[in-house]
Amino acid sequence: MMFIEQMITSFVASAAFGIIFNIPKDSVVKCGFTGMAGWICYITLSYFQVDMMMATAVSSFLVAIISLIFAKKYKTPIIIFTVGGIIPLVPGGMAYDAMRNFVENDYNAAINLAAKAFMISGAIAIGLVFSEVLHQLYRKSQMIKKTT
Repeated sequence: MMFIEQMITSFVASAAFGIIFNIPKDSVVKCGFTGMAGWICYITLSYFQVDMMMATAVSSFLVAIISLIFAKKYKTPIIIFTVGGIIPLVPGGMAYDAMRNFVENDYNAAINLAAKAFMISGAIAIGLVFSEVLHQLYRKSQMIKKTT
């Protein structure tokens, strides 16, 4: 039951974020699906006790791949799906807790949480960049095949 709740919540969060940023109406469901897929990947990897940073990087890689597929298929900018798709992965709660601990003068906990939030944010960026690099390599290899 918790798995279904996670799916619904991540879908709604991603779709709502897309609505806030005025994406085209026909892309709202696709944006929600992208975020849901990334979050379910993260939850599944976490269930199998994969490291949090690795799970985040793999999940953001999946978000970028799905975004690329949707962008090509529906001829829309990839950013529409990518930004909404990574929203469930962003460590906002952890960053908030870090700031709260700073205010409460609990610097050890604050620095620990801030470092984790920073590393998770970096893992999101790594997953997105890695996907783009692989896509560019694939496109170049296809162009080389066409010329030979």
